[in-house]
Parts: sequence; C-alpha cells; structure tokens
Amino acid sequence: MSLTPVVVRLKLSLLRGGLRRSPGRSAAYAASAAAGLLFGVLTLLGLTALRGHAHADAVAVLLTAVLGLGWAVMPLFFPGGDETLDATRLVLLPLRPRPLVRALLVSSLVGIGPLFTVLLLAGAVVSVAHGAAAYAVSVPAVVMALLVCVSLARAVATANTRLLTSRRGRDLAVLSGLVIAIGVQLVNFGMQRLGSAGLGQLDPAAEVLRWVPPAAAVGAVHAVSDGAYGAAAAQLAVTAAATAALPALWARGLTRLMTAPDGSTLRPDDPAARDRGPAARLGGLLPAGRTGAVMHRSLRYVWRDPKTRAAWVASLAIGLIVPVFNALQGTGSVYFACFAAGMLGVQMFNQFGQDGSAFWMVAVTVASPRDAYLELRGRALALLAVTLPYTASVAVVTTALLGAWGRLAEVLGLSFALLGALLAGGAWMSARFPYSIPQEGHKNVAPGQAGLAWIAIVGGMVSAALLCAPLLAVSVWLHLAAGGEAWTWLLLPAGAAYGSGVALLGLRMAAPRTAARLPEILAAVSRG
Repeated sequence: MSLTPVVVRLKLSLLRGGLRRSPGRSAAYAASAAAGLLFGVLTLLGLTALRGHAHADAVAVLLTAVLGLGWAVMPLFFPGGDETLDATRLVLLPLRPRPLVRALLVSSLVGIGPLFTVLLLAGAVVSVAHGAAAYAVSVPAVVMALLVCVSLARAVATANTRLLTSRRGRDLAVLSGLVIAIGVQLVNFGMQRLGSAGLGQLDPAAEVLRWVPPAAAVGAVHAVSDGAYGAAAAQLAVTAAATAALPALWARGLTRLMTAPDGSTLRPDDPAARDRGPAARLGGLLPAGRTGAVMHRSLRYVWRDPKTRAAWVASLAIGLIVPVFNALQGTGSVYFACFAAGMLGVQMFNQFGQDGSAFWMVAVTVASPRDAYLELRGRALALLAVTLPYTASVAVVTTALLGAWGRLAEVLGLSFALLGALLAGGAWMSARFPYSIPQEGHKNVAPGQAGLAWIAIVGGMVSAALLCAPLLAVSVWLHLAAGGEAWTWLLLPAGAAYGSGVALLGLRMAAPRTAARLPEILAAVSRG
C-alpha cells in the first residue's frame, strides 16, 4: 500500500480533529481561510492589472521572492500551525525517509497556504506572460515554484524540529510578533519610498532575485515573453535543480533526525551541556560581591527567560526603528534618538515581577536597606551595561543620518538624563507597585493586577518627565537665548551628572521601602 494517501488522510484527520475541539477554533479557521482566499484573489487581480506595465516583472519577481522567504521562516515562528511538521512523532514507525518525504510533500499541498501560493504565483506569471510560449512555460513554472516553497518550508522545519519543540523554540515563537511588527514597518517604509520614487526602484533587486528560486520560475516566464530563450532555460534549470535538491536535503535531515540522538541524554557534567550563552561568558568581567552576582543574574534572565528576552528585543528594535526610520523618511528629528533611552529605561520597572515566584530566594538575602540598595544597584548596572552603549550608538546613527552633528552632545546629555530619571522612577515603582508576570501565554500582567501595572508604568513615566524638566528647561533656554546654541555641548556633562545623581538618589530612596515591603512584594509577584 502506498504511503502517500495514508499521510494525506492523516493530515485531513488531524485537521478535522483540531476543528472539532471547539466552535471557536472552527470559526477562527473558517475566518482565516476566507481572509486568505480573499487576499489571494485580490493579489491575483492586482497582479493581473499590472499586465503590460513597464515594471510588472520586477513586482512579480519580488513578490515571489518574498513568498518563498515567508515559506522558509513561518515554520520557525508558528510550528503549532501544522502538527505534521514535527517529524519526531514518526520516529518509531518503520518508514524509509524517501517515501516519507514524498508523502509529506503531497500532504503539505493540502491547506490554505498552498492555495494562497497558487493564486499569487498565477497572478505573477499572468502579469509577465505574453504569447503562447510564455503561457506554456507558465504551467511547469508555477508547479516548480510551488514545490520549491513547500519543500523549503519542510526542509527548514525538519532541520529545526528539536529547536522548535524545545524551550528556545518557544522563545522564538514569543518573538514572532516582534518580527512581524518590524516587517510591517519595513513594508510601510518601502511603500512610502515606492510611492515617492516609483516602481523603477525595484528593478536592481529584481535583476538579482530573478535568478533565485522560486522567483527564477517567474523570471523564466518573463524571459520567454521577451524572446530570451537561453535565459529562460537557465532560470528553469535553476528552479528545477532547487525542486530536486530541496527534497533531497529534506530527506537527509529527516534521516539524521530519526536516527541521531538528541541532547536530552547528556549528563549535567558534560561540557556540551553547560551554558555557553553571552551572559555566562560575562561572569569574569563583572565586579565582585553582591553587585556582580546581581548583574550576572539579571543578564542571565535577559538571555534565558522568554518574556524578559522578548521585552528587551522589542525595546531594542523599536528604540532604533523610530528615530532611524523617521530620519530616512525626512520627517525625523535628532531628538527622536532619546526614544532609545526611553524604551530601555522602562525595563527598570517591575524589577521583582520578572523574578516571579523565584523572588523568595532574593528576599531571604535582604536583611537591611543596605542589602536592598545593593540588589537594586546591581539590577540598574546590568541595565546600564546594555543601555549606555546602545543609547550612544542610536544617537550617533540618528545625527549622522540627519547631518546634525552639532546637536550630538545635547542629545546624548538629554538621553542620559532621561535614562537616570527612568532608573530612579523604576526602582521606586518596583518597590511600591509590584505585579506578577505570567510565564505562560502572551499576557504580561496576572489577572487582577492590571491596575497596579498601569499605575506603575504611568506613574514612573510622569515622575521621569518631572525629573527631566530642569534639564529640558535649560535646553530650551539655550536655544532661545542669543548665542546660547554655542553652549549646548555643556548639556552632555550636565546630563550625565544629573542622570547619575537622580538614579543614585532614586535607588537610595527605594531601598528602605523595598526592605520594609518584602512580604508584600513576594506575595504580589508570586501570583499567577
């Protein structure tokens, strides 16, 4: 009996079983299918409308390349979307890799994604096909492009199966929303550039990508339309080679996955099982004593805890995107560089909530306000170890893009003052309004503590704004006073000194309250 129909029926059974679990899941699937079909049809119509446009080939090639990239990365971010992506479930079955690859490849053609891909590919080839020869080539071109996309997704998923089912795979899923948000910003920026400069800007990238599968298949159809049969043959050959090579790589990875042991059998004392992350390598560079230990722990949380890492990556990305993209669009200001300090400074808020129920191990070591001060200082220094160079780098990049080097010192001073104010406000709010962060799911606040979170965040930002007001007033006065702009460089040392003083004062004021409220803090952060 052939394996292929069995696997296809298995795929359909898994789909039906998943939809039967709840009416909500069925409704969500139906809505997503309708949305995907509608978007695919609109894309098909839009590409068809481009037929005859001077740059239709560039648009079709680039969209196909982006489609292939999407097929490659989506299994990494959404492994739960297809239960058959986890090939380890088939390890104990007496199946040979190559028949299994053929069966899984056919089953992968069942679903919303392949249907949307066919619609987009059809629109791409219709937009560039002219003449009977081009339409004849379009049929194998669409088939090979579809097989390349599906095989690429399966090969990537198989190569990363153990990652996707591990804790780091869950970390990757948490970051998927951030990647999508950044991608939306990049698409928005690209659309604005195209709206101002036209589709001709796509031609250089399309000239390269038309030789990369699956976009090479669309490039072959366009080449046939232009009468460049040699180039078309070469592009079809490249696509055919990818169509044959990707399943072979997939089968090789599948064989390795089903026969090689994983790392779960390593002994704890095995050198391969030790932590090799950046936080572990920083241990020898940190100061001795409690301060260094707290810094090491905080940096390890950033590297290993999914929620903490996601918050940091989001802050790092948004803190760079906002000033840089505004500068590239010609609508930015050099003062947008302060956004980087603001985004990372808020990581000081709810410091103890990041520990969760493990905070009791910290609480038992805090016997006096001095201990609480050292704890808060270590956490603040760990934050500064990343924030200071990052803030300075964003300020330099922003001023370079805008050509406003004369205001670099002023922007750095204001950023350092803002960072110090946020550290002070964050330390105080962490002690006064702590709340728990659930470890599972996408919620950042435990049920019933949303009010505490809002008070902590809004109160901290308001206090930071009030603390920064004196330095902002000096900056405004220097710009308004005659000849005052020549002295704005003084804001760099003034901002650094002011931010340091405010941060130290905030830490010292928060330490006694932290030591006095340890039971309340522990109860608050241990919820959920």
